Amino acid sequence: MSEFRFELRRYELDSSLEPHALLAGCTARAPLLLDSAGGDPARFSLLAFDPLASLELPLARAGAGAWRAELAALLARARLERADESLPFAGGFLGALAYDLGVEGERLALPAEPWGFPLLAGGLYCDFLWRDEHSGRSELVLADGALDGRASVDVRRAAALAWIERARRARPGAIRATGPLVRHTSAEEHARRIERCREFIAQGECYQANLAHRFTRPLVGSPRDLYARLRAANRAPYMGYVEGAWGALLSASPELLLDCANGAARTRPIKGTLPRLADPSADAEQRARLLASEKDRAELAMIVDLERNDLGRVAEWGSVRVEGFPSLKSYARVHHLMADVVARPRAGASALDVLAALFPGGSITGAPKLRSMELVAELEREGRGFFCGALGLLDLRDRALFNILIRSPLWRARPELGAGAGEVSFRVGGGITWASAARAEDDETLAKALSLAEALEPD
Repeated sequence: MSEFRFELRRYELDSSLEPHALLAGCTARAPLLLDSAGGDPARFSLLAFDPLASLELPLARAGAGAWRAELAALLARARLERADESLPFAGGFLGALAYDLGVEGERLALPAEPWGFPLLAGGLYCDFLWRDEHSGRSELVLADGALDGRASVDVRRAAALAWIERARRARPGAIRATGPLVRHTSAEEHARRIERCREFIAQGECYQANLAHRFTRPLVGSPRDLYARLRAANRAPYMGYVEGAWGALLSASPELLLDCANGAARTRPIKGTLPRLADPSADAEQRARLLASEKDRAELAMIVDLERNDLGRVAEWGSVRVEGFPSLKSYARVHHLMADVVARPRAGASALDVLAALFPGGSITGAPKLRSMELVAELEREGRGFFCGALGLLDLRDRALFNILIRSPLWRARPELGAGAGEVSFRVGGGITWASAARAEDDETLAKALSLAEALEPD
């Protein structure tokens, strides 16, 4: 029998209230933000708090498929007595999965992530506030029912309204960089890795692999305040924020891994990137150049084929199709090529099943997936952690919505360096094919890094 049984009570809030603006001043426990900040699609934003249960999966428990069992067990602890179809989330898991969880059922020898962060972080949430980014409608949603001794919904509503009122008056604090931005893999070494990857492709080991490299910078300031800066510098449709005793994850991702609801599953891989240009005419030429690029279209085609195969493992026969190949979307600093792969999950396949079939996303592994991941691990020589993993929700109506964690810095406290001291790490990468040129590939990673680096600049 489920440990928690509840209904959801909805309370209208001031339409000017935006979940992201409450993050810096939030005093509720374990806030977690999903933020549709900008770009296409702008759907909804959600700030959840006070989870019924927290879930972290440390490195020591990283067996193949362990994360899926952990999530299934967490969801089984809760029962929603009455579903409300108009809500974007109806209670369930909110959190992040690390790339280093690997592929379900496969024992890949992936290296450890340097900071030792958990492989899964999040919790079982049923209290949250959300905003419809189309209409501006905002609501507070609270669980009411058998909640293992939790205070009544009226008491919790009063407490939530009190901290919301305090938080809406709070302003983000300053961020002060205390050292230079350090690139951990030089351009020359990254070029050597790219050439080695091209050798693997020539030998038939893979068709494409996604290579990344890492930056770090020390700073003083709160990761919540850093998120506000990141949001201002690089608005994206699948942003988010997670924190724990381990540190914090900040995401400005433009990429959808999975949208699964109402008998349909959709993934939207990104392949092909060019930086935006200030001059409108030159920027239009840049868009046309990307759409006409044979190399980028071929790169996208390889990953679309991989995603068709991954979705096909859990889809009704004949239901997998491709939409909008290729489509071009423009974001704050870059243009991207993408396409949608859509399917109907077969009878009995849950949203968690579909997530497990897709994870990690093919656009950030390469093709074929398993061999590419092995080669990437050999070349990068360190685990990726949450980078290239996924952040999102699995709700109690059997729905899933997850991004791919690109443009997603990590923060950790460094108290030995002084009061408020911390360090930020982020990775940027790109798909390598036989047609790749090392200099162009490195330039692409720097274009992706630009807005992240600017968010770390001193005030």
